[in-house]
Amino acid sequence: MLAAERKLRIVEFVKEKQVATVAALAKEFQVHEATIRRDLAEIEQEGLLKRTHGGVIVDKGANIEPSFSERVSDQLEQKIRIGKKAASMIEDGDHVIIDSGTTTIHIAQALANRTNITVVTNDMNVAAELRDFTGVTVIVTGGTLYHSSFMLNGMYTDDVLQKIHVQKAFIGTPAIHPVHGLTHPEAQLVPTKQGMIRAAQEIIVVADDTKIGKVSLHTVTPITSIHTFITGSEASDSQIKLFRDAGVQLVTV
Repeated sequence: MLAAERKLRIVEFVKEKQVATVAALAKEFQVHEATIRRDLAEIEQEGLLKRTHGGVIVDKGANIEPSFSERVSDQLEQKIRIGKKAASMIEDGDHVIIDSGTTTIHIAQALANRTNITVVTNDMNVAAELRDFTGVTVIVTGGTLYHSSFMLNGMYTDDVLQKIHVQKAFIGTPAIHPVHGLTHPEAQLVPTKQGMIRAAQEIIVVADDTKIGKVSLHTVTPITSIHTFITGSEASDSQIKLFRDAGVQLVTV
């Protein structure tokens, strides 16, 4: 297992367990404890976990995205509205990317009875939602599976994204800011999102209003790269104005 993949899996393991010792991690990943300590030092520098004496914990105050199970029911009604609006922007004949996430999954759900659409996704949940929609061709990127969210990420995912061209990419994000653009707390996830953005002619960000104004550690893309931002009507007038002043077409639902 490559070091980058091991660190990714360490983060996933600790998120699920909330706490882990160096010895337990060394046993789980079949490496020396010194290797685990080096990995943890690098992971902590990225703000993903917090080291303790003899182990590591999820730092609730750290710059870290909540787990999939924690996010899936948050702002659910708003996410459904956003998903339906995003799906309405997909035209018959379009090739589109649907990013992984708890908002983007509702785009897939809203594509029932549509025809002649191709969806590229790195999310097994999105692909599963589309499995019975015979009018939608589904391309799954492949990659390393995140067991807690069914997201695919990593070298193989990025390789596929370099070889495709689509009309629209629907991107999810934990943080969107009218000055700092899209940012993310986990460095390992940034290249895939950037690959999706490069592959598309039109970039559409979908995120509920709680993500607005947040800034995380790693830059994904500047605000000038975003064509449309779909969010809930819960967004304030002042928030809406800042994005429109930045040149983003902001749609509230």
